[in-house]
Amino acid sequence: MRTVIVGGSLVGLTAAASLQLNGDEVTVLEQAPEVRAAGAGIGLWPNALREFDRIGIGATVRALGSRIDTWFHDADGRRIRAAGSAASDHRFLLVPRPALNSLLADTVGRDRIRTGARATGYTEDGPEVVVHLADGTDLRADLLIGADGVYSRTRAQLVPGSEAVAHDGHYAWRALVPAGDERPEGTVLTVGRDRTRGGYARVTEGRTMWMVNQFDAGPLTGGKRDRALARARNLAGAGWHDDLLRMIAETPEEAVLENQIMVVPPLDRWTSPRVALIGDAAHGLSPHISAGGTLGVEDAGVLRAALAAGPDTRTALARYEAARTARFTEVRAHAAAVEQAVGAREFAERYAAFSHWMLTTAPAG
Repeated sequence: MRTVIVGGSLVGLTAAASLQLNGDEVTVLEQAPEVRAAGAGIGLWPNALREFDRIGIGATVRALGSRIDTWFHDADGRRIRAAGSAASDHRFLLVPRPALNSLLADTVGRDRIRTGARATGYTEDGPEVVVHLADGTDLRADLLIGADGVYSRTRAQLVPGSEAVAHDGHYAWRALVPAGDERPEGTVLTVGRDRTRGGYARVTEGRTMWMVNQFDAGPLTGGKRDRALARARNLAGAGWHDDLLRMIAETPEEAVLENQIMVVPPLDRWTSPRVALIGDAAHGLSPHISAGGTLGVEDAGVLRAALAAGPDTRTALARYEAARTARFTEVRAHAAAVEQAVGAREFAERYAAFSHWMLTTAPAG
């Protein structure tokens, strides 16, 4: 089957590698001039790593990252986990995004990735779908997959009026910096004052990622680093988090990533007879549940399995859509509960409930 995938980031490249297991002839369209990754590191749960095992790169992905055993903290540094939760509910792999994307691109085959290629729309034409490119050329395929993120053009055509919307007042700051003498196990997440959360984690031996986010952030003043530092002080009481404050203060302004969080509203559909959405294009969520990448990799595995089971593309895509929309009804409910948690203890309880559900109900793929 000829498959065109719009979007050459984590989920699009994973889908390409997964569908090659089915024997698909895959072309990935990436509008950037090169395969690259926005952001610093990404947390991958075991359900994502299983899909990488199927592709044949699981061991390499594990070698790229650092295992994180999550403990939550309050703003005075008290360590908290939900009573009765399992250690496995708090364990994930933190992987540098650029290295992971490069590995995936090599796995797919660089000759299957067209950079500088912007898809502007498509036409479903009986047994084919015609993908239109900004340079005026067309690609004919049997299947089009939109993995083009929260601002997806594929979604805009498939589901008119589905534009991403601001998660009102929610901003995130992060950076990848040289590791210093901070605790190598990191702090992962502190739940502080004024709906602020953040911490840091060692991504590789020589690199640490710090992150801060705030709901209802209010007016933003000063530079990106100053804005991040002001929020980080909500996480630092009684000498706790001096390392985080120092890291942020020493981060060059241009290295700080600042984002107004955008989310994709629930969609009436994810597919048509020859088109499917995956990843953030289908379900872009607030990153506060730290599972968007894993859930997108799940999409790729479920789609691969549905197409392999047949009996035809239309039926397979409908099966994929039914499975994923049902799962995301639950994901959104958990995400809302975690967002509204008051204090570190309630946060820990609600997050453990989500992570346990996500791991124990993960699709077999």
